[in-house]
Amino acid sequence: MERLRRGFLGLAVLMFSGFFVFSVMAADFPAKAVTVIVPYSAGGSTDMCFRVLAETTSKHLGQQVVVENKPGGSGSVGPATMAASAKPDGYTLSQIPLSALRMPHIIKTSYDPLKDFTYILNVSGYMYGIVVRKDSPWKTLKELVDYVKANPGKVTYSTPGVGVLQHVVMEKIARKDGLKWIHVPSKGGIDVIMAVMGGHVMVGAETTGWAPQVDSGDLRLLCIWGEKRSKKWPDVPTLKELGYDIVAESPFGIAGPKGIDPKVVKILHDAFKKGMEDEAFIKALDKLYMQPVYLNTADYTAKVKVLYEEERENAAIVRSTK
Repeated sequence: MERLRRGFLGLAVLMFSGFFVFSVMAADFPAKAVTVIVPYSAGGSTDMCFRVLAETTSKHLGQQVVVENKPGGSGSVGPATMAASAKPDGYTLSQIPLSALRMPHIIKTSYDPLKDFTYILNVSGYMYGIVVRKDSPWKTLKELVDYVKANPGKVTYSTPGVGVLQHVVMEKIARKDGLKWIHVPSKGGIDVIMAVMGGHVMVGAETTGWAPQVDSGDLRLLCIWGEKRSKKWPDVPTLKELGYDIVAESPFGIAGPKGIDPKVVKILHDAFKKGMEDEAFIKALDKLYMQPVYLNTADYTAKVKVLYEEERENAAIVRSTK
């Protein structure tokens, strides 16, 4: 009986000690820089967005927020790395692109997005479009589609990877119109743009990292994928206008590994929210033709569950292209 009593006492002490340690950690947080993994190449729209958000959030967090690029796996390498190796102390976070919720439906991943992440807040979504070089013969999406129909297997297009939303949408277009074109995956958005500019591929499907080249006339924007036309390029039609039942804006947010103290989560949430409200960040999003899409911790966590289930259908499209 005495041994049993001592066992319960030891367990109680251990539990209290753990609670005390976490409480102290939360009280001291943050005591050093916080790293946010961006799972795409430097120089793309995601990278540019997060570098500004890191600066604006640092002012409110009281410590520096550092961006670390880990491209690969169609946006899943960064979240997977975080889930596998980061301590649940709030010092290592990752952007969670929609592809990170799609990839587990396509391949066996080292993480479960419903179990292995602590979701903090939703940040924004993207504007996407299809671009070709200025010397391309195609001035409209219809001209491109007609050419692909007449020349199956001869047109190449690039996206930031297999299974990303850009890949999904291009294959949806192919399904509707009976097209056969060749997907050439890249490691990130800037790689897609460089591949099109260099003539290595004929078509690029990507977020607004192409904006400077479109504005300079080096690239031609055939369509965008939002609900409405862009104020910046009012003459460019949406996919919906062109007869495709597609609106793709791909919301994304920030998460850490599972098990982060709720007090730490609140500190991070509040700092990033204030960073999102900073005029510098709003201007940066405007330059990227993106909009802030804020969801708090509870709402973002709930939204992820819905998105995860919705991505089953998109994953089936990706699997059918292999």
